[in-house]
Amino acid sequence: MKLIDVKTLELLYSLNFEKNLKGRRILFDDIDPLIQKLSTKFEKEILGYSENNIPIYKISIGTGKINILVWSQMHGNESTGTKALFDLFNFLEKDNAELSEIIKTILTNCTIQFIPMLNPDGAIKFTRENAKNIDLNRDAVERKAKESNLLREVLDTFNPKFCFNLHDQRSIFNVEGTKNPATISFLAPSEDVERTVTKGRKETMSVIVAMNNLLQQVIPNQIGRYTDEFYPTATGDNFQKLGHNTILIEAGHYKDDYEREITRKYNFYALLQGINFIAAAEDYTNYMPYYEIPNNDTKFLDIIYKNIKITENNRISITNIGIQLKFRVIAHKLEMYKHIEKVGDLSDYYSYNIISAENLDIKELELSNS
Repeated sequence: MKLIDVKTLELLYSLNFEKNLKGRRILFDDIDPLIQKLSTKFEKEILGYSENNIPIYKISIGTGKINILVWSQMHGNESTGTKALFDLFNFLEKDNAELSEIIKTILTNCTIQFIPMLNPDGAIKFTRENAKNIDLNRDAVERKAKESNLLREVLDTFNPKFCFNLHDQRSIFNVEGTKNPATISFLAPSEDVERTVTKGRKETMSVIVAMNNLLQQVIPNQIGRYTDEFYPTATGDNFQKLGHNTILIEAGHYKDDYEREITRKYNFYALLQGINFIAAAEDYTNYMPYYEIPNNDTKFLDIIYKNIKITENNRISITNIGIQLKFRVIAHKLEMYKHIEKVGDLSDYYSYNIISAENLDIKELELSNS
């Protein structure tokens, strides 16, 4: 099918950018006023409440026969998809005359339900887990968490043909065979240990192919693919197994974009292209190019200190240290810190920030192994 025109998307994006959502830590209090301001084009309702009694909303739009379910922030510290969703809401709210036919096709052919923040308790703590330390993305079978049950109830009652499961990935991921960070990564989850390529997985792969084809125009060689190893308790694997084609979008690193504001744009592009493809697709036969998307690798570091001195027991040794920048909440504020990810020979690792550290001692740096 024809891709959305990237130049037009670039021109329109600033008009649809939700300026009230910025940074890595997005809370329910940030999105609630925006939900309340949505027009009557959208239906909104409280599905239920988190373990700590914070509302979890479902937002619906469209009148078509193809049901699509989209959720974000099932990991509380993964908010890029949430920001992209509110950019998408703005896009669907406005006329956007240049792409009005796309909006019409989507809303006529599809009914879309969004859960923009499934894990508001984890968002406060800035953790993957919910208030009871349950990883919702590994709770699809036992469903010990209230939030997991809410998601499953929507799945069962709405019966979507397609699902979009929005996540963030660490900056350690690069596109295999390149020096580039994996800015966006995709996965068509397996339904069984054998990784059988079923009809549903072919359909899922076809949507990902369309999204990848668009993104390669703007961030070439910065799109990766996750391994399709089957995880028996994972949400995507189980939803796919139940017959709901589930597309994972993982938002990753872009140069100097630690707030994930550039990545959110490409997340929005991917989501819009994916939904548009589903709305207009005549068939889902173009799935083989999915395998041409390079795998994710783990060779990217935020900082590499080369030839840094380590003094132990009055002996000096020289080594290389690879840093991943991580985040934690201290006194209700999100702070970034340097975490030692790798030590030793880093000749096959990549970074935008390589520092010659011959004159530095590791004791002079504020590093953490926590």
